[in-house]
Amino acid sequence: MFEKILIPNSSAQQPSFIRPRKGVIIGLGQVGLACAYSFLIQDCFDELILQDIAPEKLEGEIMDLSHGMPFISPTDLKMGTVADEGKDADIVIITAGVAQKQGESRLSLVERNIAIYKKILADVVKYCPESIILVVSNPVDIMTHATLKITGFPSSRVIGSGTALDTARFRSLLAKEMGIDSRSVHAYIIGEHGDSEVPVWSTANVGGVKIVPNGWENLTPPEQKILSGIYDNVKNAAYEIIKRKGSTSYAIGLATSDIVKAIVNSQERILTVSGLMTGMYGIDDICLSIPRVINEKGILQTVNLTLHPEEERLLQNSAQILKDIFKQLG
Repeated sequence: MFEKILIPNSSAQQPSFIRPRKGVIIGLGQVGLACAYSFLIQDCFDELILQDIAPEKLEGEIMDLSHGMPFISPTDLKMGTVADEGKDADIVIITAGVAQKQGESRLSLVERNIAIYKKILADVVKYCPESIILVVSNPVDIMTHATLKITGFPSSRVIGSGTALDTARFRSLLAKEMGIDSRSVHAYIIGEHGDSEVPVWSTANVGGVKIVPNGWENLTPPEQKILSGIYDNVKNAAYEIIKRKGSTSYAIGLATSDIVKAIVNSQERILTVSGLMTGMYGIDDICLSIPRVINEKGILQTVNLTLHPEEERLLQNSAQILKDIFKQLG
């Protein structure tokens, strides 16, 4: 039975971690800083190295974070690069890149960020050849696929934060509408982390009870309006936050910590992260998000989620949008 649900990743051949747990964050903008803070307060690493192109600001951030160490579990926090202090890290988290401007789609960021990544990844391959790379920079699916192509790493060890945050937003808004704890909502956003992302209404449930039990077409117009509004709020959340405060940071920092904890603690967590598609749903050779099992090897298995035909069509459309963008990169 279970072999039909969980599909092994053939390239998941990463040896077990050695201690201490060591991580590197490349890029200390708002997102990188939120990740660093979240890693520290949740005791994700024994050693954490922060790398940025602005050394004076970086030094100030490390000073500030270090002064809070008496309140949390100890972490050896340093400034450096993957070529020195970060050598042989277990996980390299990349948040570097130009910021998304108000009104700008994630996909329009791609060419500017690819140039930055080419420089970063050369050192990662040389000095952290056994690491898991966790890509957070946008457009995350394109950047994850580019990282996979540039590094030549096994697909199990190149992961994008993907729709982990979108899924959390989805569950949070559904829970608010129903007046329950968001941790009791089981629902996924899959596909691109962006405008073509797909809500999986067919499997969304609370305590095993489906939210859309008899299909979308059998919902009343008011019910459809409420659920459509929730999806629109999920899809447009980043744009709305950027319009109000200039950037997103806290929630993606927490989402990234969730992925990191699943890796360093070998939790076998199911998370909607971006990874290489190899034929499932008729999609291959592009990175996007579907539920995957995450442990110390990276992407261990993929969940064979049964989709409604329309959801599968929308997922294939999302994949094609990403493929068309990636083709333009040569």
